Amino acid sequence: MQQESTTKHKASHRFARIAPRKARLVADLIRGLRVDVAMNELEFSKKRAAWYLKAVLKSAIANAEERDADVGSLVISESRVDEGPTLKRFQPKDRGRAHPIRKRTCHLHIVLDERN
Repeated sequence: MQQESTTKHKASHRFARIAPRKARLVADLIRGLRVDVAMNELEFSKKRAAWYLKAVLKSAIANAEERDADVGSLVISESRVDEGPTLKRFQPKDRGRAHPIRKRTCHLHIVLDERN
């Protein structure tokens, strides 16, 4: 069996200020979709992570156009969310106590693949 040689086009946004758990919900939503369908899904999604992933997808499409790819045949082969560093803050509470607050970040990755 012969494997098709396809070019992959990547884009990422590192240190995005959104929790990875929330961003993964949207990343799972668009994985495997064609680019135009995925853009439509992200445009009308109510999730905050959709805004971040839409920007990364636009960047990946621009990278593909730069390398003369056919945008109509692009498919999201990989959409991944990795955990980034956590900013640790404290919220003052009653009687001199302090409760920790973890402001999480994540790294968003999208890989596009040309398919017919």
